Amino acid sequence: MRPAQLCRRGAVGAAAASLLALSAGQASAAPPAAPAPSAPAPATASAVTTAQDQAAQAVARSLADGTWSARLQHSALTSRDVAVTALARHDGPSRLSDTLSAADRRIAAAKGLDAAGAGSLLRLRLGDPSMRGALSAGTAPWVAPATVADDATTAVAYDSRGRAHTIDARHAPARPVYVIDIDTSKALAAGLDVLNGQLQRYGLASAAPSMKPAAPSMQSATGARTESATGGFWTTRISAVELSDDEEPWVKGDAEIYTLVTGFGQDGKVRVDPVDMPYLDNDGTVYRPNQILVNWSFYKYDLADAVMMEEDGSTNYRDLAKAIATALLTITDQGTYIPLVNALLDAIPDDWWTDDPDYVDSWYTLAQSDNGTRQGARGNGWMTVEPYYVQQL
Repeated sequence: MRPAQLCRRGAVGAAAASLLALSAGQASAAPPAAPAPSAPAPATASAVTTAQDQAAQAVARSLADGTWSARLQHSALTSRDVAVTALARHDGPSRLSDTLSAADRRIAAAKGLDAAGAGSLLRLRLGDPSMRGALSAGTAPWVAPATVADDATTAVAYDSRGRAHTIDARHAPARPVYVIDIDTSKALAAGLDVLNGQLQRYGLASAAPSMKPAAPSMQSATGARTESATGGFWTTRISAVELSDDEEPWVKGDAEIYTLVTGFGQDGKVRVDPVDMPYLDNDGTVYRPNQILVNWSFYKYDLADAVMMEEDGSTNYRDLAKAIATALLTITDQGTYIPLVNALLDAIPDDWWTDDPDYVDSWYTLAQSDNGTRQGARGNGWMTVEPYYVQQL
C-alpha cells in the first residue's frame, strides 16, 4: 500500500512548494519562462480517469470470450503486472486491442508524454493476493479502474455484461477483481525525462560544478570544499528508510516514489535533482537501499532540502515544467542558504494537489555532515543518512 498523502493545499503546504522548487531545481538563469498554465491538472486527471475507465469496461466485456478470458486469467495468476495492451494485441479480440491502444495514446497525450517513446502505459493486475484462490477456482472476475480517490470508501467494478457494481474500497472483496492501472514506474521515468527537457528549454538547467569537492583528507577546518587532486565527491547516502501506515484503498496498489532534492547550484541558481526510489513500494517496511540522495558537488551551500513525492498517474509534465519555471525564475541567491520549501507554494493551482502527484514527506536543511536518523517534517517517514565519499577511479 502507498504512504499517506495530503489532498489540500493547506495541508500540503511545504510539500507542494518543495515539489516545485525541487523539480525546478535544475535551475539556472534563463530567458523568461512561459506563463504557468491555468489549471491544466483537472483536464489531465479527467482525461486519464476517463481513459482508464473505458479500458476497464472494454476488458470486462471481453471476458465473455472464454478463450481470451482463460488467457488473461493465466497471465494474472503468473504475473504481478500484465501488459494488457500488448497481450490483447497478440491474443485478444481485435476490438479490445484497438480500444486499449487508443486509451494508451490518450493517456500519454494527457500526461505530456511522447506516445511512441513512452510505449503502452496500461497494465492489469489482480487486485489482491487473497483473490487468487477464487480466480483459480473459476469465479468470474470483475474489472475495476484504479481511479478512486485516496479517501474513497467505495469503488466501481464492471462485469462481463458491462454492468457497474459498487465494491468496498477499503477491504478487498472475496470475488476476484482485475484492476486496470497505469504503469507509473514507466510513466515516471518518461515524465522526468520530459520535465528535465522542458526545464532546460525554459533555461532552468543548472550549471555543472565549478570545482571538485575535497577528498576526506583535503576538507578544510571550516568545512568548505576545496579542489582535490584525488577527485571524487561527497554525498549523503540513505542507509535505511521507512514510510508510515496509510490505510489507502486496496485498488490503488503500490506507490511510485521519488524525491526531489533542491538547493542552490555552484552557479548560484536554484537547481533540483530528482531521485527515483522504485523500491519504496509498501508502507511499514524498512528498506536498506544504500542509495545516494545528495551529490554535494552540485551545491554551493552545505544545506539542501528534500521532498518525497508519489506519482499517481495524472501529472502533465509539460504543464508542470511551465509552472515551475515561472516560479523559480523569481528566486535568486542572496549570499546565504534560503529554504525553498515554501517559496513556490502559490505557483501550483489547488487542484494539482488532489491525488496528483501526492506529497509524502519532506526533510529540511540536510547537511553534508548529517549522520543518523532524520524524521520527516510531516511525520510520515524517516531516513537514516550518512556522509559517503565517492572516489574517482
